[in-house]
Amino acid sequence: MADTLPYGSWPSPITPESVAQSSPRIDGARLVGDEVWWGESVPAEAGRVAVKRRLADGSVETVLPAPANARSAVHEYGGGAWTASDEGELFYVEKTDQRVYALRPGREARALTPADDAVRHGGLRFEHGVLLAVRETHGDARVPARAIVRIATDGPQAVEVLADGSDFLAQPALSPDGTRLAWVAWNHPDMPWDTTTLRVAHLPTGEVVDIASGRDRAPLQPVWVADDELLYADDPDGRWNLFRRPLSGDAQALAPADADTGGGLWVLGTRWFGAAADGRVVAVRTDGGDEIVEIAPTGVRAVDVPVVAGAAVDDVRGARVLVSGSDADGRAGLWIVDLDSGAVELVTGGAGSWGGEWMPTARALSADGPHGPVHAFAYAPTNPGVTPAPGERPPYVVLVHGGPTSHVGPAPSAKTAFFTSRGIGVLDVNYGGSTGYGRAYRDRLKGQWGVVDVDDVAAAASALAGAGLADPERLAIAGGSAGGWTVLAAVTRTDVFSAGISRYGVGDARALAEDTHDFEARYLDGLIGPLPEAESVYVERSPLSRPERFRVPLLILQGSEDRVVPPSQAEAIREALAAHGVPHAYVLYEGEGHGFRRAETVVDSLRRELGFLGAVFGFDTPGIPALELD
Repeated sequence: MADTLPYGSWPSPITPESVAQSSPRIDGARLVGDEVWWGESVPAEAGRVAVKRRLADGSVETVLPAPANARSAVHEYGGGAWTASDEGELFYVEKTDQRVYALRPGREARALTPADDAVRHGGLRFEHGVLLAVRETHGDARVPARAIVRIATDGPQAVEVLADGSDFLAQPALSPDGTRLAWVAWNHPDMPWDTTTLRVAHLPTGEVVDIASGRDRAPLQPVWVADDELLYADDPDGRWNLFRRPLSGDAQALAPADADTGGGLWVLGTRWFGAAADGRVVAVRTDGGDEIVEIAPTGVRAVDVPVVAGAAVDDVRGARVLVSGSDADGRAGLWIVDLDSGAVELVTGGAGSWGGEWMPTARALSADGPHGPVHAFAYAPTNPGVTPAPGERPPYVVLVHGGPTSHVGPAPSAKTAFFTSRGIGVLDVNYGGSTGYGRAYRDRLKGQWGVVDVDDVAAAASALAGAGLADPERLAIAGGSAGGWTVLAAVTRTDVFSAGISRYGVGDARALAEDTHDFEARYLDGLIGPLPEAESVYVERSPLSRPERFRVPLLILQGSEDRVVPPSQAEAIREALAAHGVPHAYVLYEGEGHGFRRAETVVDSLRRELGFLGAVFGFDTPGIPALELD
């Protein structure tokens, strides 16, 4: 018989420790002969990225052992920190020195690039016997120099520049005959989801031509399907779709759809599609949730792989495809698909130590906001052993993703289940500016950061409460980075939320523009406006400009080594809260950067977040003490 208990106080087997050790973060994957190789975060080892492989007999080995860490710092967000040759040699960027190394399983690593504290590498691709990388060189000036380079894999350390001349370069691709290089380029103040250019260089002559370009177009991920023909994603009609382009002809759309094959190029290793040698293409299509499709001359069909969120097509070889992402039950992992037989096999990942009955189901929600429809996914409290008290409505945490040009899909994370299993609902909002719904939805945030995002999360939360699904007096809002900005803006500009949790959030937009790294140095030009012309708007929008508006309790979590949103922002927020007598708690995690990776940090932050909600909303949190607020 189920117990009757107040929301928030339900007993749960999903502990902070089990969340920290739950489904790994997959960081790229590759088919190497009969083996599957993949990158995987290891929270118990300070969040390092290891590279593992599954052998033909099904056993799993670690190719890159501790303390090595495959992490790139290019653009600060990195990506593409490892790749491998068909013969089974690993190439990776070591986090501690940003050099590229080669490693054969069971042997010692050898450096392929010279030691230089000013140089970083990322976006590694090994194609047709050539190792390509994006190189970022930091000098005395604030703006680094970037280039696409070829790195020698045998003999002396040798690096050759193949392309440069743009503020940013990404996604290098070498033609099968080795004579042409394709890549994506863009310049300040654009971001890679605003306007990019797809370029091709003829390496023997150095001639460079633009293949796809134009304002409000963002071509992505060039893939050679022949020596003189490219496949790539582009959005001239408002949705990222695939195009084929012979170098001597015009681009032709490939099975266009009202969905996106593409997204925010935050990290260099992201892959949304892959091409098989027989002409078939496997691609992610996103319209709220993700699906995987096969595009063949005979038509388009859905591939029966269970990924619905965070999907990537990591590699395609013959009929075999590697797909990573999360399924509807929240399992994050890597699957191998055989296009011919239809077989789908989970390579790594899966649910936590608790059963599937503890995982909530995503409910798609659309709310009417002042700027148009708002899309979100709601996760109701879910616990097989508890019945809520009669007449009580559940408290909810409204999650605001970072970016802000990013996206959440209909897949509950272990952290979501941590809350819902205790009787706390979760609402995940794709506010205006999010990817996954086309350019028009994405562009809704242009010039309106701090307005549209705030209005949209408030509209979604109010709609949920108005439908009787949430307690309007117990709505908390939580988010990190740009999501933290929206948290702080929402609690100062609306009366919808009774508490806020900001993780490495932005409180002063002017300080962010002055302090942040080069990749995002001009991001705010599009989100708010160029400086100094728009300085008054920056002041008006920034939560710290009106500290007297802080009125509800806040939990502030920050990493000491954050170079994207420095700790000075969090400290200024803490001082403002203290000066105005607002209950709060501030935690600085030593050694953490922009996003928490260490197991001990994940555990501690979850305990504090639950203890904070219990203290603010007045429910017991068994096993976790209420958080003391200053």
